[in-house]
Amino acid sequence: MITGLAGSGRETAAHALEDMGWYVVYNIVPQLIPRLVELQASAEGRDYRVAVVVDPRSGPFFAELSDVVAELRRSQHRLRLVFLTADEATLVRRFDSVRRPHPLQGEEGVLEGIRREREMLAAYRRMADLIIDTSPLNVHQLTMKMRSTFGTSAETRLTVTMLSFGFKYGIPLEADHVSDVRFIPNPYWVPELRALRGTDQQVSDFVLRDANAGEFVEKYLEMITPALRGYVSENKHFTTLAIGCTGGKHRSVAVAERIGEELRRAGHAVRIRHRDLGRE
Repeated sequence: MITGLAGSGRETAAHALEDMGWYVVYNIVPQLIPRLVELQASAEGRDYRVAVVVDPRSGPFFAELSDVVAELRRSQHRLRLVFLTADEATLVRRFDSVRRPHPLQGEEGVLEGIRREREMLAAYRRMADLIIDTSPLNVHQLTMKMRSTFGTSAETRLTVTMLSFGFKYGIPLEADHVSDVRFIPNPYWVPELRALRGTDQQVSDFVLRDANAGEFVEKYLEMITPALRGYVSENKHFTTLAIGCTGGKHRSVAVAERIGEELRRAGHAVRIRHRDLGRE
């Protein structure tokens, strides 16, 4: 359950959970939460992780939130109440940047609305299992906070897609990094290798025993390691590394397989795709 001050990042926190596969409902009336939990628990084949965003916009119904929290805590469900807050200067600046009024300011100013809401929510701050002050956090840092707190190890690590391709079919649009291995001797010109693929051991051995190919793989891993580390710190959870040769059948396939294997050994979640393999 997510609540807290308007402008403190309630929706950003909810989006982080949603991206990890949680079922998220925004601005729900508190009295409907127990029923929602029951329905979600009875749905077969569903990952039973529910998040709700509750705030004073639900009007007079909001006053009963404390009863709902107490009811859920008495049940067999594991409830975690997350309270988001920020200092007044930060909240005023955020409302000013989006040019929107505070939902509780009425005919008064933003600051009065912030103070009124803080008073309304004081009891829920005391009830919270986790309080997050988002004053020093940007949206990426808050997302990372939610992912590290509520995500599984698989959900919080970076997934790398190694993608081989053929330049003659075009550069893949989804690639974050594109590298060219057409400098490696081409197995296509070796009659006994022409019909084989880069996934075949004979072709892989031919490609990777080239001194330039071996050095390329080594230097590529050195180059990409700080980039992958930076992606994690910047809340990027998927990246595509593309390796291209002429037709996407031999050299790029063998090199992508080797790099993917080394990245797995380093602890990354790796998927290997050969976009143009078989296209010839």
